[in-house]
Amino acid sequence: MSYVSTLVRTSVSLDTGTLGLLDDLAKRWSVSKAEVMRRAIRRINEDAEAEDKRPSPLQALEWLQNGAGLTMREGDDFKAAIEAERAAKRYWWES
Repeated sequence: MSYVSTLVRTSVSLDTGTLGLLDDLAKRWSVSKAEVMRRAIRRINEDAEAEDKRPSPLQALEWLQNGAGLTMREGDDFKAAIEAERAAKRYWWES
């Protein structure tokens, strides 16, 4: 974790509930309120970047419909394994 050596003073307006949560976290973590805010902002940024890298639902569907990264051979082998497993579990009257 890298810290910026130059700090810029800024002010924010918080409602009393949010300020109380900020105080509670600062005490719990034994850090300043500014450090709590820095950590929160970094975490939100990491989450946003991870969200940007996730495929959209349509992209995920297209990936699945295109084989989900399996080759035809792998798909055929998987299908055969599933069919064999199901056949092994059939009762005598289902044959």
